[in-house]
Amino acid sequence: MNGIHDMGGLHGFGKVEIEPNEPVFHSRWEGRVYALTQVLDTKGIYNLDEHRHEIELMDAAAYLTDGYYGRWLFAMESILSRKGIISRDEVDQRVNALETGKPSNPVETNDRNWPLPDDQKIAWGAWRKDVPVRPKFQIGDRVTVKNHQPAGHTRLTHFVRNKTGVVTIVNAQAWVLPDTRAHNAGENLQPVYNVTFSSDEIWGDVAEPNVEIKVDLSEDYLERAE
Repeated sequence: MNGIHDMGGLHGFGKVEIEPNEPVFHSRWEGRVYALTQVLDTKGIYNLDEHRHEIELMDAAAYLTDGYYGRWLFAMESILSRKGIISRDEVDQRVNALETGKPSNPVETNDRNWPLPDDQKIAWGAWRKDVPVRPKFQIGDRVTVKNHQPAGHTRLTHFVRNKTGVVTIVNAQAWVLPDTRAHNAGENLQPVYNVTFSSDEIWGDVAEPNVEIKVDLSEDYLERAE
């Protein structure tokens, strides 16, 4: 989908500041969010692409200010609430209890959708399957990226849409298409290609000369160049 999360190639965000001796976590809560996410990834509640799409649904200002682990926290709370596993009221009550030092009210759990039955569990990984696929394109083929403007999730970054490049690597394995898997609408197994673009094809008259941009793209994102 289109949104503030697709920041590649955008101007106006300033220089990327390199923090000397940057710690793994800047605050204790970040480490806890990381640990919680790793546990939830094993519970069959959602898959990787669904998690990524949930982050894309954040308010744009919050996306820019909440930080990396703040985005993970948003996605966790949002998915768990939407799927009836933990309610938003539960989270708010617990936060209020921690802030005020007062005990939170007992939570009614009779209607909680937990634990999930096996037939409702979703595989987290499964990026690639061991099944044969036939690539549509070969090394050296000129391809144009489709002007794909989905309302849902996509891994197709905006700055290569409608651009033409050359296939330089063919990953001829059966890779999952994130666009459909994010919405549990099928895996759509297909090859992934590394496509090389010239800098002026991407950035026009402000491009740095003699530079190439290489982007991995699912087959469904490409068509043969005219």
